[in-house]
Amino acid sequence: MINPRSQSWTDYWQIIGRRRWLLALPVVICWLAVWGVCWFLPAVYRSEATILIEQQKVPEHYVVANVTADLQERLQSMTQQVLSRTRLRRIIDDLHLYADDRHRLSPDELVERMRKDIKIEVVETPGRPDELTAFKIYYSGPEPKLTQQVTTDLATFFIDENIRAREKQSEETTTFLDNQLQEARQHLEAQELKIKEFKGQYLGQLPGQLQSNLQILSGVQGRLQDANERLERAEQQKVYLTSLLSQYQALAQEIHEGDKGTDLSPPALDDELDKQKRQLAALEAQYTDEHPDVVKMKGEIARTEQLKAQIESDLSKPADGSVATAAANNELLSSDKKTISPTVEIRSQIKSNELEIQNRKKEIKELETSVDEYKVKLNQTPVREQQLADLTRDYDQSRTNYESLLAKSNQSELATNLEKRQQGEGFRILDPPSLPQKPYWPNRLQLTFFGLIAGAAFGIVGAFLAESVDDRVYHESDLATVAGLPVLGTVPPMPTWMEQRHKVWMTSFEWASGLAMAAILVAGTLFAYYRG
Repeated sequence: MINPRSQSWTDYWQIIGRRRWLLALPVVICWLAVWGVCWFLPAVYRSEATILIEQQKVPEHYVVANVTADLQERLQSMTQQVLSRTRLRRIIDDLHLYADDRHRLSPDELVERMRKDIKIEVVETPGRPDELTAFKIYYSGPEPKLTQQVTTDLATFFIDENIRAREKQSEETTTFLDNQLQEARQHLEAQELKIKEFKGQYLGQLPGQLQSNLQILSGVQGRLQDANERLERAEQQKVYLTSLLSQYQALAQEIHEGDKGTDLSPPALDDELDKQKRQLAALEAQYTDEHPDVVKMKGEIARTEQLKAQIESDLSKPADGSVATAAANNELLSSDKKTISPTVEIRSQIKSNELEIQNRKKEIKELETSVDEYKVKLNQTPVREQQLADLTRDYDQSRTNYESLLAKSNQSELATNLEKRQQGEGFRILDPPSLPQKPYWPNRLQLTFFGLIAGAAFGIVGAFLAESVDDRVYHESDLATVAGLPVLGTVPPMPTWMEQRHKVWMTSFEWASGLAMAAILVAGTLFAYYRG
């Protein structure tokens, strides 16, 4: 069995020659059908406007804008507002759009159709896909001038809406910050008043007064110690003066009773004198000669020695007989007079000493009260410090919040003034709405090419099917394949004169038809290019 031979380019060319009309006629027919239908479709014109997004004219490090929302989000929001039902209906009514469809479409359907005819396209910065530099507005309609007018209105709406929205948002931000600033100021004043009342209520217990309280307490404790020492010395002086007064009284009693042989008083004075000298030696060992206690003790020793000398002088006088008795009485009287004067002086000193003791005790009591008061203040200082720290922390937070809001409020006022003067970010028409010269749809040239491609596809499929079902033999190799025997010879075609003449006429007709179809295709394509 002989396998079928493989097809060559010659075979394919022969197939194209045999099926030339089956290939050409679908192309022409489909092209003519599509070309004819294109001229019956209603033309749609499209106007385009480009709006540039201008940055803020004042540098941002001087004035920060209040509107910080993403530009693409704001653009979407503005698109929804511009394409709102109210605005689109106003445009439809003002420009009398869709007049042919008003009798069959409701107002909402007209608005929805206009939304479909509007297209918004953003233009991104090259190399920065997230940054927008401009956006384009398209509107499609049946009339060129009408589409241009609608596009102009839409662009104006976008610019006005951007200005209005930015001013409104900036003013609302400023108003909000002003209200917050007033509340923060009231809260700050309340915190200041609390701190002032706290300091007035706990004056002397505040942390800032700790060192002064310690110094004052140390001074008061020193004064208290000195007062206790003075009280102790005053009490010792009182004991001494009381003892000395008792000795004087005993001595006077002895002299008054006439007991001249007694020697109690001088030894007592000697003992007291020895005691005073020992105290003086002890004081001199501790203090200098100018010390008040040393000077005082020396004065007391001098008085004791003087008293001893006086008593010894009085006791050494004779007392014999009546004369002697009278003399003794006179001397005793004289002695009484002489002893009364030191006794009165001692009593006066005792009273003075008692008054000093009372004053010292009173002073000590006052100093102890002061010490207790300052100890209470010092003990309360940590508590007041914690309380004041809480108040101060709240005050610092309030002040920080107030200062922050004040700065934001001032910044917001600047930004609002910037927006009112239209110095902030804005929209500007870069390319005004265009007046379309050719329809945007249908693209007749493009549709004619689609018709050619579709006709070629139908022709190829038809030729392939016709070639598949055709069982005729067109080549000697195909005959050998079908018969299974080798071909020994071939007979060339021998057409008659009529057959040759018919072939010539058919060839001429085919060439004429082919040229005519080619001319129609070229002419129709050029017409669609220039007029479509």
